[in-house]
Amino acid sequence: MVAEWRSCYLDVILVPLGSLISCGYHAWLWHRVRTQPFTTLIGINTNARRFWISTILQDNEKKNILAVQSLRNTIMGCTLMATTSILLCTGLAAVLSSTYSIKKPLNDAVYGAHGEFMLALKYVTLLTLFLFSFFCHSLSIRFINQVNILINIPAGATAVTPDYISDILDKGFLLNTVGNRLFYGALPLLLWIFGPVLVFVCSVSMVPVLYNLDIVCYAAAGKRNTLAAGEANGDLNNV
Repeated sequence: MVAEWRSCYLDVILVPLGSLISCGYHAWLWHRVRTQPFTTLIGINTNARRFWISTILQDNEKKNILAVQSLRNTIMGCTLMATTSILLCTGLAAVLSSTYSIKKPLNDAVYGAHGEFMLALKYVTLLTLFLFSFFCHSLSIRFINQVNILINIPAGATAVTPDYISDILDKGFLLNTVGNRLFYGALPLLLWIFGPVLVFVCSVSMVPVLYNLDIVCYAAAGKRNTLAAGEANGDLNNV
């Protein structure tokens, strides 16, 4: 029992701790989006999409092609992520069903446990995350396809309002975001094949990267605008 604990104590401590840090950040981000939406990129984009829907519907005859092309580009991105996820699932399933001993030389150089049970747990965890990512992207494509049809319906149609179309589009983008975050969350666990230390380091490193991508700093933006305005005034005075 003691020998088994010595071989897997790094996996038992570092992997759940790294996953807990990532889940804690996304729980905080969800609360930030709910309470202060305009300080996050998700909240700003959600509000902008609602204005975009209203603008398209007001002049649908001239902007219907623009709407279809914009939604098509989004569907192509979701399709790419769904295809990548299911291909990775296929590769992991092939590795799980393989009887070759190609993993033994690698396991000898890995910190932490690398027995049959731990190896199966690593691949099954990755397979589950990629499957759920594929599921979310597939549902996202379904909702955005619905918007692609509803946005070209003539004004005054029964039960088809800008708010209804915006709600469906928000669901599609929400599922796309969840699918992307599941895919990103699987990347640190992919390093679990090489040991639990890399999982923890990658999970901790991803938090500041995602923070800089998710949070909008108005103070910095206002400072940049002030500096730009000052430079512009200086150029005008020089002229």
